Amino acid sequence: MAALRVNSVPAKWMACTAVLVLVAPDVRATEPNPQVAARESNTELAGGDATVFDVSPKAFGFPVPDLDDESRAAFFIGHSFFLRNWVAGGPPSSRAGLGPFFNARSCSACHANDGRGHPPEPGQPLVEVLMRLSVPGAGAHHEPLPDPVYGGQIQGQAIPGVHPEADVVATYTQLPGQFGDGEYFSLRRPTYSVTNLGYGPLASDALLSPRVAPAMAGMGLLEAVPESELRAIAQQQARAGQGVHGHLNSVWDAVAGQMAVGRFGWKAEQPTVFQQTAGAFNEDMGLTSPLFPRESYTAGEARVCALKSPSDQPEVSAKILHDVALYSRSLAVPGRRGMTDATVLRGEKLFQQAGCTVCHASTLHTGDSDLPPLAHQTIHPYTDLLLHDMGDGLSDHRPTFDATGNDWRTPPLWGIGLVSTVNGHTFFLHDGRARNLTEAILWHGGEAQTAGENFRHLSKSDRDAFIAFLNSL
Repeated sequence: MAALRVNSVPAKWMACTAVLVLVAPDVRATEPNPQVAARESNTELAGGDATVFDVSPKAFGFPVPDLDDESRAAFFIGHSFFLRNWVAGGPPSSRAGLGPFFNARSCSACHANDGRGHPPEPGQPLVEVLMRLSVPGAGAHHEPLPDPVYGGQIQGQAIPGVHPEADVVATYTQLPGQFGDGEYFSLRRPTYSVTNLGYGPLASDALLSPRVAPAMAGMGLLEAVPESELRAIAQQQARAGQGVHGHLNSVWDAVAGQMAVGRFGWKAEQPTVFQQTAGAFNEDMGLTSPLFPRESYTAGEARVCALKSPSDQPEVSAKILHDVALYSRSLAVPGRRGMTDATVLRGEKLFQQAGCTVCHASTLHTGDSDLPPLAHQTIHPYTDLLLHDMGDGLSDHRPTFDATGNDWRTPPLWGIGLVSTVNGHTFFLHDGRARNLTEAILWHGGEAQTAGENFRHLSKSDRDAFIAFLNSL
């Protein structure tokens, strides 16, 4: 199979940073093979055979090449529901059942062009940022405990006749700093205020955590990386003794009915794309499904609003859930650009020397998959999918399964240089506080402190080369 090269999106459809150094090894016990070595050195094919080459605003929205006819049909059906605005009222249907509380009317409202959300302007309510909510303690599966009145997420919109839960407003404080060569910079630290509470006060010890919608390309590939490879990377980091010691999150898999490795979400709190998709329907849009058949509002809110008992029929059918999850799993990865550029090559070397590839592992491998184009690929996502302590500066002080407040999953970097093209901004990190890649690196603390400081002490020309490399991914 060959990677797909495209120049533009067909008219018939439009698609709805952590750190330090040692490249993670190929943990598979195989004899040296020249063909394998050639493939692993070809980081232009970021997603292996699931790579496409497009630099348009639709770059994140292509299906992986070589899907069979049945999967390809499901991809486009899933795409249509990903774009579709859901509506309130009426019996369950192909697009009825929104709310009563919700954050967005469609998946694409937060993941525009399958890309990354952005934070609100200072003083404006959150739109493409979710506010997770819990109270201290943990549930039966070590999951966060919801607020007794507002549940596990603040939802700022509601159907007609129902008062929204609340507004969440962000303000920013500027933190001055200085590069090693004397140039000044400023970072912005967000503070969040919950206002216009519709159903009484939050719990006095409520824990809040903002989450920007991440880009979606390559999720199916990351899902197919064997757990054994991730554990091997964690063991290698621990043996290296350099202060980097990533670990996997152990989360509840609602389909399997048991604990599983977390891979998705900012704290790796979801085990599969399927469960993440069903959870987003339920929490973000107030839609029930076969996996999560209960409405997302609390009993207290139901009493205040005199909400009717929900229908026994899921608002998102099993077929719709399957197709949207398959769509999300089947989004191809954009290939790298400018790989022969001297500045990019210098930046890549500086990235390695700074210590960034310990966590942002350049190469992973997929195992078996029910989608053949995703199986047995050498991929270059620049992530280890592990949780790392990123320091107090980035902490949300909110545990999530085995993730502490300081822990964040290493985000994949593939496609990061196309965010400005796809989504029209360069806001990064879990809450979008970083206004560009430079600021994102400077926020790195904890296990990433050394790498962040190495970057801060580079010369201006070396910092520019470093960023040029990231923009080539």
